[in-house]
Amino acid sequence: MSPYEPHPGAGAERGIMVVVVGPSGAGKDTLMNLAARHFAGRADVHFTRRVITRHRDAGGEDHLSVSLQGFAAMEQSGSFAVWWEAHGLKYGIPAEVSVALSRGHVVVANGSRSALHRFQAAFPRLKVINVTARPEVLASRLEARGRETHEDIMARLARGPLTVRGDYDVAELDNSGSLEEAKQKMVTILDGLLAEVH
Repeated sequence: MSPYEPHPGAGAERGIMVVVVGPSGAGKDTLMNLAARHFAGRADVHFTRRVITRHRDAGGEDHLSVSLQGFAAMEQSGSFAVWWEAHGLKYGIPAEVSVALSRGHVVVANGSRSALHRFQAAFPRLKVINVTARPEVLASRLEARGRETHEDIMARLARGPLTVRGDYDVAELDNSGSLEEAKQKMVTILDGLLAEVH
């Protein structure tokens, strides 16, 4: 079976798969961590830990680090509901998310705009949260990381739009302002989805 096709049993899912996407510097990881803390006491909201071919200590999100060989073995054994490649790395969403979805729960995952068609093929009910910020805000945050020059950052921001292209159910979340305000926006979106599945 292709890793990009629906996982066995996916058609029975009653829950909603939420994919959080957005450019570097938009604050996806931070917002997801804050939302995860907010919903920590609920059994019907799950924040998925991705499998990535990146070293455990590389920084960024909490993820399960595996080698390229380990990732290939997991993919061959059907361990992923969906997987994709980006920026020289491989990313996987564990197949176990289908269990929570079949129970009518909401599952939240950090995704990629380039992989949304694969998520759409794998999950009958998909919601995309597109986290963005004004270009000058993104540039400031990326410069603060110190990983790229100002010229590289401006070239990166000029490469593509911040919107999601395609026929998806998208909620736009502008994180240009305060973190508390953006967190509340995300919580409100997720609360609305929880109301849909109950």
